[in-house]
Amino acid sequence: MRSSTRSQARSLASVGDDGKGHLALRIRLLQARDTCTARGTEYSKHVSPVSESTPANPQLHNASPTSSELEREVSRRRTFAIISHPDAGKTTLTEKLLLYAGAIELAGAVRGRGARRHATSDWMELEQKRGISITSAALDFELQGRRMSLLDTPGHKDFSEDTYRALIAADSVVMVIDAANGVEDQTRKLFEVCKRHRLPILTFVNKMDRPSRDPLELLDDLENTLGISAAPVNWPIGDADRFRGVYDIQHHALHRYEREAQGQYRAPVEVSSLDDPEAREIIGEDAYAHFRESLHIIGEAGTAFDVSEYLAGRQTPVFFGSALTNFGLEPFLQALVELAPAPQPRSSDTGPVAPTDERFTGFVFKIQANMDPRHRDRVAFVRVCSGRFTKDMVMSNSRLGNVLRASRAYRFFGRERETIAAAYAGDIIGLVNPGHFAIGDTLHSGAPVQFSDLPRFPAEHFGRVRLRDTRYKQFDDGLKQLEEEGLMQVFYVASSRREPIVGVVGALQYDVVVSRLRAEYGVEANIEPAGYEAARWLGPFTGAPPTPGLQGVVAADRLGRRVLLFGSQWEVEYFERQHPDVPLLDESPVAAPARSRS
Repeated sequence: MRSSTRSQARSLASVGDDGKGHLALRIRLLQARDTCTARGTEYSKHVSPVSESTPANPQLHNASPTSSELEREVSRRRTFAIISHPDAGKTTLTEKLLLYAGAIELAGAVRGRGARRHATSDWMELEQKRGISITSAALDFELQGRRMSLLDTPGHKDFSEDTYRALIAADSVVMVIDAANGVEDQTRKLFEVCKRHRLPILTFVNKMDRPSRDPLELLDDLENTLGISAAPVNWPIGDADRFRGVYDIQHHALHRYEREAQGQYRAPVEVSSLDDPEAREIIGEDAYAHFRESLHIIGEAGTAFDVSEYLAGRQTPVFFGSALTNFGLEPFLQALVELAPAPQPRSSDTGPVAPTDERFTGFVFKIQANMDPRHRDRVAFVRVCSGRFTKDMVMSNSRLGNVLRASRAYRFFGRERETIAAAYAGDIIGLVNPGHFAIGDTLHSGAPVQFSDLPRFPAEHFGRVRLRDTRYKQFDDGLKQLEEEGLMQVFYVASSRREPIVGVVGALQYDVVVSRLRAEYGVEANIEPAGYEAARWLGPFTGAPPTPGLQGVVAADRLGRRVLLFGSQWEVEYFERQHPDVPLLDESPVAAPARSRS
């Protein structure tokens, strides 16, 4: 929707309460009709009401299906991530999507009554205690003939690195917006990652059951803040305690909802026409009049939904609702099933790798230890990019140049896992990781290939870890495994090797380290601020490096590579000016990938 048109519409609508403003608004909009966006692509061609008996259309956004098992299986995969600012309701929406998909029978609550279940995707102890998502989680389920892989990501900025890796493993994104706050800081940052990777985005404006901003303002906010065209697919009827449901713009259907068991079960819905006298009475005259006025504005000056623009990442379809009360979830879920793209080609050093390429390829985007406390194993999360994975298949790791056999592979549903015999492009699988994998590794069969590197974040906070008992072996094992997950970087100073320094992106990660050392390794420890603000690895340089400033120190990482810890960013810049012959690296040096034999 054009920002200037919306601003004029709102100013005209506020001329007066005697109806003159509304008349002027209608005249202006009719004059502007020829300049408004044409309502070209019909949403009804792509989305139909949710029904378990309604088969998904396998030809949507894909070439005509063939008899090939590989093409058939790839065409029905949908891999998507959910992003939001903290407290926008992302985890609640994740639970409700699972509820409506039939993957769970009872939705948990992030916070609330003590007897409530925890969210399915929040399996870590600290997540359950604090009611926040700390680590990305994979949830795999079937829906209407589609194999859906959902990546629930942390919303808090302190866990951005884990979130960014999950986004790179996805083919599309669901963006959750708080109706009271609009686009917030963390959402804006995550959107930029999606934009860089050209990920299609479906937007769900959540918490309409609470006092909210005007829906027109929210659309303006999306377009002006994010620079993406916003196409409303449905429209809310009221807000807060007067929120009654949503209106399907394309199908001209009014969806009225009833609250049910605090949102733990599907909400009963009644579908009627816009002019239904009973619906009008329930909504109330004032709310109904405001709703009709807004509907007229977007009908004349709004952006029409265009599926090609959505798939190109230039337009986001916008849905309104309440994840807590289950209002508006069915049409949103149906749009996700029908519109989200199938697996796409992936860039590599040998060119794009098509998902229907017969050779197996994939990359490790996450490593997680101790998901199952009974086994204490480490699992590498792999996004399958092409071909067919089979149990016990032989594959190569491009980084190490070695060959390995994948004897155990899993599919995930939060913490739960099940053994699988096969997987296809778009699937997220887990491989037991006895030290063979690292984040960013490319795995393949057949001809060698290397996918693009995953982003790495420099540490911004540094703390000294102090062991509070004598379990040094468990302490060291815990730090090593948590570092392999990418949760932190560990540095050792010669004078105090038993009290290593950890570098993290966000300070909240300190609490995660301490909690997991206690829960998973039986180690009591605490972390105290260490007084450093930057770490730089030493590039090719012989001899002893100069002292890194007044507060700095020379340390080493776990592999013995020299690292300079600086007390401030100013000290880094001063050091570089004073010692231009000493090369400093923002990230740990990694040898060029070895080429495995095909």
